[in-house]
Amino acid sequence: MGARIRIVAGKVALEAVLRDDSPGAAALLDALPFESRASTWGEEVYFEAPFSLDLEPDARQIVEPGTVCFWTEGSSIALPYGRTPISGKDGKPKLAARCNLLGQLIGDARALAKVKSGDRIRVEAV
Repeated sequence: MGARIRIVAGKVALEAVLRDDSPGAAALLDALPFESRASTWGEEVYFEAPFSLDLEPDARQIVEPGTVCFWTEGSSIALPYGRTPISGKDGKPKLAARCNLLGQLIGDARALAKVKSGDRIRVEAV
């Protein structure tokens, strides 16, 4: 099991466990703590991160709800919790592009539905 982080967005606080085998997860840990502003895209919250990464070999565009992703094209953390505007008939989150997989939210990712664009986000170590 990897390191844990806390993401506080508006009135929502969630923890996530990061992958041990991801250079992106290591870069995220090195950048902690940081703050950003939330944006939303369907049932996804995303926000700019203070680092950039190359696309990892196992990057994916379709993920499970609650996956902590890094969008390399926008240097942003993406937290999908349901359908995005480009999801298929199965309803799984489909990201704007292939993203690095950094970890998994603990608990109910649908709590992110309460986050609004412009909400302040803080990411910190647990």
